[in-house]
Amino acid sequence: MMPESSSSKKTPEGGRRAVSGSEFAGRTVLLVDDDPAQVQHVREGLGTQGYRFREAHDGAQALSAIREHRPDLILMDVEMPGLGGVEVCRIIKANSGEGGFGFIPVILMTARQAAGKVEGLELGADDYLVKPFDMLELGARVKSMLRLKALQDALVEKNRELDRANKELARKREELLALSRTDPLTGLSNRRYFEERLSEEFARARRYRSPLSLVMLDIDYFKRINDTFGHPFGDEVLRAVSQVARARLREVDLLARYGGEELIALLPETGPADALRACERVREAIEALQLDYHALDGGTRAVRCTASLGVASIPSSSLQSIEDLLRAADECLYSAKGAGRNRVRQHEE
Repeated sequence: MMPESSSSKKTPEGGRRAVSGSEFAGRTVLLVDDDPAQVQHVREGLGTQGYRFREAHDGAQALSAIREHRPDLILMDVEMPGLGGVEVCRIIKANSGEGGFGFIPVILMTARQAAGKVEGLELGADDYLVKPFDMLELGARVKSMLRLKALQDALVEKNRELDRANKELARKREELLALSRTDPLTGLSNRRYFEERLSEEFARARRYRSPLSLVMLDIDYFKRINDTFGHPFGDEVLRAVSQVARARLREVDLLARYGGEELIALLPETGPADALRACERVREAIEALQLDYHALDGGTRAVRCTASLGVASIPSSSLQSIEDLLRAADECLYSAKGAGRNRVRQHEE
């Protein structure tokens, strides 16, 4: 394969400069023909347009040049030793996707009149010329194909931009959706999302007769913490309690901030015994939690906290609705507080 070249002419100093007499100057045209005289004839005929030329003398060389240089247009003889122009055209068009060669217009050339023209066009050749052809006609067809290539490239780039924009839009929507479902202080799910999931999980549990447990958790003496150490430290306590509670539950369990210092958890496929064990794990983890309060005078004080929990489960003959389940867990929570706090109370039939 001959090296790359471009149309040029002598400067007064004896050097050469590229001619850019065409709107497509600098575009790469691959000439594929086993006849060097024909190649030279085409080069001279298109020499005033400033194209860059690559040459190949058989089908194998043509495919190698396409892979390496990605030309903007291919002028190719139909009859060549080895792989002929029609076969090469078939390969090019079969690999025209973004993962292959992309769109490259092909003008087939032949010394035969109508023979092979229909076959070449049916295989995806974009134009067809019969030798000998008028150079003005060749020049016009080359420009037409390069214009088609430019439009196709612009369309591909627009589609890429649109795809990128759609992906970014989808990402932003996911972020907004996550924000709309998240409590900003604790990072847990918020009450609205919890209620949506509760409705779904309750319906699923009733449909498939599977167990479902609901837990209400309240930090003991939280108002005293706020009054003693200030609301910023109270927020820190709430975040820490949320984190340890989340860590003691399963991935499939949903933990949300229900309001103030109250958390609520939904435990799918969990009956009363397993729910009680899960609640005890959470209660013990909160009891073991220690936070350091840094006073303005530079002193540090260790602060501990506890939580009370109420849990209710279905199926249950007395809990027939979501409201029944919520009410039962809430009553158990207040029973735990009334019994001295830092304990779990479970709904019983």
